[in-house]
Amino acid sequence: QLRPVESGGGLVQPGGSLRLSCASSGFGMELYAINWFRQVPGKEREGVLCISTGSDTTYYSDSVKGRFTISRDSAKNTVYLQMNNLKPEDTDVYYCADDIGEDCTGYIPPVGFWGQGTRVTVSS
Repeated sequence: QLRPVESGGGLVQPGGSLRLSCASSGFGMELYAINWFRQVPGKEREGVLCISTGSDTTYYSDSVKGRFTISRDSAKNTVYLQMNNLKPEDTDVYYCADDIGEDCTGYIPPVGFWGQGTRVTVSS
């Protein structure tokens, strides 16, 4: 199980864009599909989207289709979440996590294998 580190969050106005990064300091990220989730305290963790090892995208949330895209740079051991046309309802803490294999299943790792997340706030 990888322990990736998220970054790139911040405050942005509605309609703006952000690019989040999910990086792993160790080896092996290229062997797993990578999921992005989001959550705020008091709410359930929601799957957003995922990229397989073959760079196929799976959307878990219809609300981000057409606005969010995901990509991976194996040389940099990094997965990116490009978020465009952001809306206030996208405000959340975003987390990435490796799936259990090459394909996207929405697997949720146990507590202890999550990073700190990166906070995205969409507000005018």
